[in-house]
Amino acid sequence: MLLRSLCSTPTISQCYLHHPHRRHATVISMAKQTDDQVSTTGVTETLAIAGGLIANPVIGWSLYTLKTTGCGLPPGPGGSIGALEGVSYLVVVGIVGWSLYTKSKTSSGLPNGPFGLLGAVEGLSYLSLVAILVVFGLQFYQQGSIPGPVPVPGDQCFG
Repeated sequence: MLLRSLCSTPTISQCYLHHPHRRHATVISMAKQTDDQVSTTGVTETLAIAGGLIANPVIGWSLYTLKTTGCGLPPGPGGSIGALEGVSYLVVVGIVGWSLYTKSKTSSGLPNGPFGLLGAVEGLSYLSLVAILVVFGLQFYQQGSIPGPVPVPGDQCFG
């Protein structure tokens, strides 16, 4: 079979392949990513996956504790558990923000990533965000406030 290409550039372009007995077929070719693009995306995706896989369960623990005790997680040794809790909320908000930004630019969410983990973390982050809104809303409705991020003296939670 003889096919002749009329492509002029190796980047994203529309090419026409001619066959001696047919009119022509349209083929779309895509450029390869450079090493810088691949490594940056790979590192960002890996950090989002690792952060999301840790942050979402921590938020679940935090929300359960808030709903059952009226307080967030205890500070822990040297404030480490409280810091993990705070960073987890930031990670989830960051993943949802990245997802919304990507959706506004490409009309689709984040890529699935290796083994579909980035897509799973994206979905879990949206679920965590909904749970945050529900539990914080219930806490505010029932208690009149939500606990602050840092315990203050005289506060009902760890103050």
